[in-house]
Amino acid sequence: MARIGSFLIILYLTYALSLCICDDDESMYYGGNKGNLFPGFYRSSCPRAEEIVRSVVAKAVARETRMAASLMRLHFHDCFVQGCDGSLLLDTSGSIVTEKNSNPNSRSARGFEVVDEIKAALENECPNTVSCADALTLAARDSSVLTGGPSWMVPLGRRDSTSASLSGSNNNIPAPNNTFNTIVSRFNNQGLDLTDVVALSGSHTIGFSRCTSFRQRLYNQSGNGSPDTTLEQSYAANLRQRCPRSGGDQNLSELDINSAGRFDNSYFKNLIEKMGLLNSDEVLFSSNEQSRELVEKYAEDQEEFFEQFAESMIKMGNISPLTGSSGEIRKNCRKINNS
Repeated sequence: MARIGSFLIILYLTYALSLCICDDDESMYYGGNKGNLFPGFYRSSCPRAEEIVRSVVAKAVARETRMAASLMRLHFHDCFVQGCDGSLLLDTSGSIVTEKNSNPNSRSARGFEVVDEIKAALENECPNTVSCADALTLAARDSSVLTGGPSWMVPLGRRDSTSASLSGSNNNIPAPNNTFNTIVSRFNNQGLDLTDVVALSGSHTIGFSRCTSFRQRLYNQSGNGSPDTTLEQSYAANLRQRCPRSGGDQNLSELDINSAGRFDNSYFKNLIEKMGLLNSDEVLFSSNEQSRELVEKYAEDQEEFFEQFAESMIKMGNISPLTGSSGEIRKNCRKINNS
């Protein structure tokens, strides 16, 4: 673990230096303006904002590599409900009913304490300036970089919501056992296409999933008491040792059996070998010719995957942002101001 932590710190320092000297480098992906969002939004009001976020995320990932995947997932689950507005970060209070208790988030969404730490550091440097929504978006980008994945210039200027949507969280976020068509439909509802579905699913190259999210594939995929035929048999047998037919709901398995702590294209190679952990992973290869071709392309060319992942992350981060006078800049990401 010490060696992993040292590697991550070195990677972070290299990354931070590259941003200092290559702020406008063409190798940094940037998908253009969305409303009033642009990468230099805090250049005058809080010039150290990105540095502060990177520093906190780097320390958190050095302590626990899994945190990178957790922060990326928070960003995804935030953007799919009311847009990228930090609504997921709100606790229940007054008229607010938290999204943290929805089916996709309950007992699995994590990393909120890291966001709290980021926000506290930003407030200390630049009070009432940087939104929680932007802090989370930057943390997702930094989580990619700190585990060896791509970087990109993040359009900034989002403001924070003053509401949350438990029903939106339950209904909008794709579930591990959804069909291919349901998954694509839920992405389409957010303005994301099939290429985005496959590329963004590649974030499952890092992190873990709970037994309860893939048990059905091991024992009763179609309701007839039989396992999923698209799951490689020896891999399934290994998973059953950690995920029994009953009990052990919180037991964890790697989303990418080959490199759960390293952001690479191994995830797509696993899908071709029928070793995707979740049903929502494997259907990308087994259920549709166009998505299968994308899986094969990213398995063959990691740089192609990295470039598309960066573009799709920018696109997702641009979903329905609150800008201008809409929303607010929360002082505490867990509650709306004056509550």
